[in-house]
Amino acid sequence: MTTTSPHARALAALGHDARLSIFRLLVKAGDGGLRVGEIGQHLGLAPSTLAHHLSTLVDAGLVLQAKQGREVFNKVDFPAMHRLQTFLSEECCIGVTTQSEEDAA
Repeated sequence: MTTTSPHARALAALGHDARLSIFRLLVKAGDGGLRVGEIGQHLGLAPSTLAHHLSTLVDAGLVLQAKQGREVFNKVDFPAMHRLQTFLSEECCIGVTTQSEEDAA
């Protein structure tokens, strides 16, 4: 099964401990974001491993990258994060009718 929904891609990307840690760190950093090296220092990830995980988060539409000189800054795409939060909670607590209840009526 291929993951084509943007929500499923985002959730799949966050389904790995390292990527979830990177994402949460970038959320804490806010709009200023962090350089790749700073993320690696905070989380103790090797540069090649970090690059792989950042690429996955970028491909999932959760992280934006901007090159400034020789540095690459990474920041959360907050509108994308809010869309995912809304998707997960938009029908919260509305109730669910089970099949057997519908058949009994």
